[in-house]
Amino acid sequence: MSHPLLTTDSVPGDPRAMVLVLHGGKPRSDRAIGSTSASWRRAAWLRRAIVPQAHAAGLGIWLARYRVRGWNGGSGPVADARWALDEMRAAHGDVPVVLLGHSMGARVAVHAADDPSVVGVVGLAPWWSADDPVATLAGRALRAAHGRRDRITSFRETSRYVDRARTVASSAELLDMGPLGHYMLAGSGRWHDVALTSVLDVLATQVPRAGR
Repeated sequence: MSHPLLTTDSVPGDPRAMVLVLHGGKPRSDRAIGSTSASWRRAAWLRRAIVPQAHAAGLGIWLARYRVRGWNGGSGPVADARWALDEMRAAHGDVPVVLLGHSMGARVAVHAADDPSVVGVVGLAPWWSADDPVATLAGRALRAAHGRRDRITSFRETSRYVDRARTVASSAELLDMGPLGHYMLAGSGRWHDVALTSVLDVLATQVPRAGR
């Protein structure tokens, strides 16, 4: 069943694993997220681009939409992500889940990664800082991709976060996307490829059967 905060799909048979896509946002905003939101639309494009190959690999992909646009201290979007994970469990049982987040969505992902279904996080042009936890990634895999020309979020901060995560995560890796920027418009095909291969890598590392 669909919900205003979720875009769901059907996978032939039972999915081996699920992916929850988490979109970006703003540091502060109480504005409601609609279907015209640029951050949500970019995440929807990402989801559409990788759905065929994901389905072929036995993965389902859902897209969350937060109730409001801002991080606002984190409690709102993180609660929305946890709600979406509960909905996934209700629909598909205890299948492994990878959180795939862009920008603020990657921040939401690492805060919600301690959910029992989550086996790893993939962050694209992530918004991470020294204030974000790594304990939530204990025993889970982390994959990040960041471009050097990003002027919205920091490649250096992402590198520092990944280094911290290595102390607790089962594995943590950062892919340098070179001259690509934040919004994943230039080089969109490469971003989409990296998103899918990173998800599959997390699953192959954490849940070998699901990663095949």
